[in-house]
Amino acid sequence: MTKKKYEVNVPGGEDRVLLHTCCAPCSSAIIECLLLHNIEPVIFYCNPNIFPGEEYVVRKEECTRYARSLGLTIIDDDYDHEGWLKCVNGLEAEPERGSRCLECFKMRLRRTAGYAHDNGFKVITTTLASSRWKSLEQINLAGRFAVEPYPDVVWWDQNWRKGGLSERRLAIIKDYGFYNQQYCGCEFSMRHDV
Repeated sequence: MTKKKYEVNVPGGEDRVLLHTCCAPCSSAIIECLLLHNIEPVIFYCNPNIFPGEEYVVRKEECTRYARSLGLTIIDDDYDHEGWLKCVNGLEAEPERGSRCLECFKMRLRRTAGYAHDNGFKVITTTLASSRWKSLEQINLAGRFAVEPYPDVVWWDQNWRKGGLSERRLAIIKDYGFYNQQYCGCEFSMRHDV
């Protein structure tokens, strides 16, 4: 990937962002792109939705392996699956891209924004925006919701699907031999074909 192929415009011209990361495959090309633009991503692994716990660990280990290979910091948020279940209570039967997903995004990105606020990050974004299986509208709605209580933190609504990043993602997955999951992460997404 070349710098010219995909331009990024970080709000405020920041050179450091807190990157909410769902998994190594989704984050790989985004991280590479940020580094090519001299932007340091600090990876925030906040995924209490992932089920079962063993799946959470495998995805976290893959993110950690990739981060370490690039000399990046990864922060492991608390795996509070019970808290997540309470957050989506009553929405279990919703389809993918439905109300359950929006509430899930809001919870995870609010935790990301809170960490950013507490630790001096001015910009957050997410790798969720790289997946064609997710609604960009929902992700951006959740991102704006996430930063509302934190006037010092900005939501960066970058569309990470453009400019060859999807193709580059596939190449990096192959190069690193990443575990590439076949479902979003929660037990309810396992029931639906996406």
